[in-house]
Amino acid sequence: MSAEKSGAIPTIDHKPHAAFFRQSGWLMLANIAGGAMTWGVHFLSKSIPEAQYAAFGTLLMVVGCLPTMPLQMIFAQQTAQALATGRERQLAGMIRIVWLWTFIVWLLGALAIFVFQKQIVTGWNLPSAAGLLVTLPLVLLSLWVPMFTGVLQGRQDFFWMGWASILAGVVRFAAAVILVMALALGAAGMMTGALIGIGLGAAIAIWRTRDLWLGRAEAFDGKKLLRQITPLLFGFGACQFMFTADTMYAKAYFTGDEMAPYVAAGTLSRALLWLVLPLAAVMFPKIVHAAAKSEKSNLFNLVVLGTAVLAVCGGLGLWLFGPIVVKIVYTTNYVAATSALIPWYALAMVPLALANVMVNDLLARNKFGVVPFMVVVVVGYGFTLPVMLNHYHRLEVVLQTLGAFNLLLFLVCAWFTWGWKGKTKMAGGK
Repeated sequence: MSAEKSGAIPTIDHKPHAAFFRQSGWLMLANIAGGAMTWGVHFLSKSIPEAQYAAFGTLLMVVGCLPTMPLQMIFAQQTAQALATGRERQLAGMIRIVWLWTFIVWLLGALAIFVFQKQIVTGWNLPSAAGLLVTLPLVLLSLWVPMFTGVLQGRQDFFWMGWASILAGVVRFAAAVILVMALALGAAGMMTGALIGIGLGAAIAIWRTRDLWLGRAEAFDGKKLLRQITPLLFGFGACQFMFTADTMYAKAYFTGDEMAPYVAAGTLSRALLWLVLPLAAVMFPKIVHAAAKSEKSNLFNLVVLGTAVLAVCGGLGLWLFGPIVVKIVYTTNYVAATSALIPWYALAMVPLALANVMVNDLLARNKFGVVPFMVVVVVGYGFTLPVMLNHYHRLEVVLQTLGAFNLLLFLVCAWFTWGWKGKTKMAGGK
């Protein structure tokens, strides 16, 4: 079934710079709008106990630690390559197989969590098992969203990528407000709102890509595919781990009341990436498409410069105005502790934003030599952070350690982007 017959026509534009500014601008607006609605849920922190809000933050980070970024980028790469080389039927087969296996793996994991729910609730200091049980279907949908959003990204259908983000955010906010304010469901209500919103986003992405996954499927070279996607899994997984894992570590060392300001600071600081991620998201499939056709692309320099300017300005703005926002959104109990953490959080996010752009460029060009070094940085971070917390039991230490390793990740990516002149063997290439 062709895209034209199904009505789902990919929005590929062959005027690179004009298309880039238009598409990245739209995604930026969509991310800000959808992100603002998602962030608006945190206004509800004033209506629930601090322990409930800390539980919400912890459960949300469980979802945040899923390999959503690698999944999306794998499907974006495979879709862009398939459309560039006429392998749509092989793509259809890959989508169906991964779709089935994500469900099987999720089902096994959900059964295990259901069996051990009491131990998990106790270990994470959760108020009840309700929020944990709501998180289970949310995890499944959170695996499907990046798959099909990646297909949208790979075919450069950024228009519907944006609308899926906006509508999911609006519905998520509305549902959470009703469930918390009217039914007093606390963390479980906020997670249920997330479930409903992400479910809508998944439905939009699945429907808009139906012409690709409903088409006739053909066998594909599994070994070649594995060689292509394994570096993406580890490379983008490393970025995502650096982006999300700090909350999970901190939760093991601090009480719910102590974690509430940390969750608040993290929510505000991660919003910094709303401004910059669309630039890399639009760049990635264009570079994959150009590499598949042996064409040249100079988008990277434009994107890394724009990301640097936006990230630095956003970080400074957060540093200056973050405490004011905290006073508006959160209760007075949060203000002092959250305001003290925001500068460290913002500082840690800037090098990660720049590293993310470089990783997108390197992996889009199949320059996978950077990946083992990224993994070393992440493993070093994973082992160092508990050691630091055992010696210095302060939340600022979490962010100082995160910032140091994000800076190291940036330097590694910068070396492979500009400093290393060797030729990297392309997976599957000549």
